[in-house]
Amino acid sequence: MKSRSTLATWLGGLDGRRLARVLEARRDAASPPEPRSMGELADRLQRPGSVALALPRLALPHLQVAEALAALPTPASRDDLAELLGAAEDGTTRDLEAVLEALAHQALVWPDGAGKLRMAGPLRQAWDAPLGLDGDLEELLSGTTSDELRAMLTALGIKPPGSKAQRLAALVEHHSDPERILAVVAKAPAATRKLLEGRAGAGPAGPARFMFGSTGPDPEPGSRWALERGFLVQDRHRYGPARMPAEVALALRGPGWHAPFQPVPPPMGLAPVTPREVDREASAAAAAFAAGAASVLSACSKTASARLKSGGIGARELARIGKAAQADDAVVRLTLETAHAAGLLARDGDHVAPTEAYDAWAEQEPPEQFAVLLQAWRTLPLTPTQARDEDNKALPALAGAPPCSGCLQARHGLLDAAARLPAGQGVRVASALGPLIAWYRPLADSSPDGPPFATVIREAELLGVLARGALSAIGIHLRTGDAEGLGVECRRLLPPATSTARIGADLTAVITGTPSARLAFLLDSVADRESSSTASVWRFSVGSVRRALDAGRTPEDIAADLAAVAAGPLPQPLSYLITDTARGHGRVRLTPASCVLHGDEPALLAEIAAHRKLAKLGLRQLAPTVLISRSPLDTTLDALRAEGYAPVAETTEGTVRIAKARPRRAAAAVPAPRGSRARDGGRSTATSTAKGSTALDPITLATRLLAAPVTAPEPAPFDGGAPFATDTEEIVAGWAKRLPYSDVRQLAHAIDTSQAITVEYVATSGNRTVRTLSRLNLDPPYLEAWCHLRDAERIFTLSRIHGVMSAASE
Repeated sequence: MKSRSTLATWLGGLDGRRLARVLEARRDAASPPEPRSMGELADRLQRPGSVALALPRLALPHLQVAEALAALPTPASRDDLAELLGAAEDGTTRDLEAVLEALAHQALVWPDGAGKLRMAGPLRQAWDAPLGLDGDLEELLSGTTSDELRAMLTALGIKPPGSKAQRLAALVEHHSDPERILAVVAKAPAATRKLLEGRAGAGPAGPARFMFGSTGPDPEPGSRWALERGFLVQDRHRYGPARMPAEVALALRGPGWHAPFQPVPPPMGLAPVTPREVDREASAAAAAFAAGAASVLSACSKTASARLKSGGIGARELARIGKAAQADDAVVRLTLETAHAAGLLARDGDHVAPTEAYDAWAEQEPPEQFAVLLQAWRTLPLTPTQARDEDNKALPALAGAPPCSGCLQARHGLLDAAARLPAGQGVRVASALGPLIAWYRPLADSSPDGPPFATVIREAELLGVLARGALSAIGIHLRTGDAEGLGVECRRLLPPATSTARIGADLTAVITGTPSARLAFLLDSVADRESSSTASVWRFSVGSVRRALDAGRTPEDIAADLAAVAAGPLPQPLSYLITDTARGHGRVRLTPASCVLHGDEPALLAEIAAHRKLAKLGLRQLAPTVLISRSPLDTTLDALRAEGYAPVAETTEGTVRIAKARPRRAAAAVPAPRGSRARDGGRSTATSTAKGSTALDPITLATRLLAAPVTAPEPAPFDGGAPFATDTEEIVAGWAKRLPYSDVRQLAHAIDTSQAITVEYVATSGNRTVRTLSRLNLDPPYLEAWCHLRDAERIFTLSRIHGVMSAASE
């Protein structure tokens, strides 16, 4: 699970009066199970129908006040809330009033007629343990036996009463006094004191607000002493560490602790920056990304991106696209995700290809193209440039992962944090915005590693939304969702597409800015792209010009098209390159042919080529003595002979092919089945011999077999047939239940005669394999043999053999 900013740190100790109020509120509130992470809390608050849908958009002090209010009885007074938060100064009190007003505006907290503060029910249920307090002692000990309660009282030096209810009441009375708890804990071993202070949040490092997993059933160091005295309680119905009663946690925190309340954003290192400087950097970044995005999608248009079997575009395919578009991995991932969200890319079977909307997008000017991708980025429910997960495993692009609300909140938090910077000021280092984003969006998804929110900050810089540490004009309109204003700013900051190129004598074409779709298509067809950024470079070569000629272009067309887009006359080296490449192009031609006809008489070959009855062969004359045919050699040979010619066929080595006719021979007689001779008194041998003298063609034999009456196979011995021929057959038949009788006889014969055999075997995993076995040794219910597949001795279970065949037929 990704790390998230916590809602609040734990509350320190409370005095007896505040302890009673907090415990009373906890007993009265009915809540669902405690969320184990900030992500689960965020998801719970965004369920349909919840009044807390706006909660993820609130800043850290709003969540801190809401959590503190959930720990107090309902309704709570403003004084009690201010005392719990430690808001005694005038400035802090005003901040608290502003937070309460914001919560009331969201219908989360509001004052009633008596001036008491009331809280929305779903919001209170978001915390089962507000401020990190677990259940009270009476609740945690509900399943404890009377003997266990007696042992706890004895360890505390209290004489146990007679009944279980009295023992539980005595233990609760003891733990309700913070001074008694502190006095007992002071005598505890050092390891136990360290454990209790850490679990209560009274230690120097502070507690963890949520548990990501559990420490397992093994007791923690020093926990036995606390378990024996009821300072920790092991829950028999929940896997994990022992739980600390709320009375113990509040006593250990002491009277000077308060619920956390941070109404002021964290300080930032700011530097002065002018709007012109911001516009200049934002314009450069936006133009570079627009050019890179056009190159990436153009590469995807030429060759559809292959998808992994598990879904998404893998690292190898991303590297191919980046190499073709001369763009780094972040630009490729960001372009693919935003284009897919905008409907420019879609899944096409095992590939991802551009849609028809891409064709219309490619014809637009760069400002309009950039605005489409920018608006898609604003609403993306993921972090597109995140290339690795928490385990440092590569993440595919367009993987179709579930929507991440925290990722979307991180992006909106960045826009809010940057928008609230002082006018004419920007942060010195962009990564310094991370803590400020965490203050504005505590439920947002941070980076899995590195500085907080480093990935989303880097994306904003790539797009020109964040420039010189401040929000650009593009970012201002993107934050408010003003599509019209965003288009105006994109047209102001991004230059229109360039339709001309500076073609140099070094055989390069340089374009400043974003090339138009027509210009990029032309240069891609006759040159190789070397770089794409604020300036794009193409290089002409023999191979690139030959590629255009192979596509059907003529040298005159190539020169004319390049002259139309060149800023000046075509350099002489480029004209020479086109002319020289065209001169050698097509000097050697390849023609598909099934066979070749050649001879020493041109008149004869001309006659054959013009013969009407031979037109079906598809003859074509390449030279006076050479013809090619689209028909196979044997077909051409038969057709020529049918028309009275006397051709001969040649082998691949050029020698004459001699056809030898093999005399026809009848097949050998089929031997009678095993055991049939004994049943028919030897007549089958004579009959088969007599019939074998007359050869039958396959069609006649098949007709007889189909007309023969259907006869049932000979019954097996265990079905009332003849007895088993050998003991081995009986043993194999008793264990190999899945084998028919014919396979049983074949396997038993192979065992008795030590012959190799091929079996179909199903392993315990369910995998079905075909294995050839030799050196067979029967050891019921197993068969020991040498496995030729594994090249080793193996033991096979007879019941898992599903088929038997001769080893020779493998």
